[in-house]
Amino acid sequence: MTIKLGFVVAEFNRDITYMMEIEAREHAGFLDAEVADTIYVPGAYDMPLAIKKLLERDEIDAVVTIGCVIEGATQHDEIVVQHAARKIIDLSLEFGKPAALGISGPGMTRMEATERIDYAKRAVESAVKMVQRLG
Repeated sequence: MTIKLGFVVAEFNRDITYMMEIEAREHAGFLDAEVADTIYVPGAYDMPLAIKKLLERDEIDAVVTIGCVIEGATQHDEIVVQHAARKIIDLSLEFGKPAALGISGPGMTRMEATERIDYAKRAVESAVKMVQRLG
């Protein structure tokens, strides 16, 4: 059985999330998982509704989030990631399907974000393993 993934990709910091998405797609293929659908959202804060829409679909086994939240002059980055992560956990529990966190940040510079592109690959790995292990 091929595992079918849904991707939710943030457009904010797209230069970085684009590279993350490419790595995630390549790794999904390596693991014999299929990216069945992708929803692009403005930023990490906007992900929960798109995640919910994908998790509602019977053919989607898991959702992978791909985003990048870079530190600014305020604590905005911390608030965004904290609330997005909390809601992602809630949705996973509500639907009984994995929703993997592939959002890098908060508290990182653009350079650090570039060094953490593999977070998306790790999220794909986590989603696939959870589907396999939970049956």
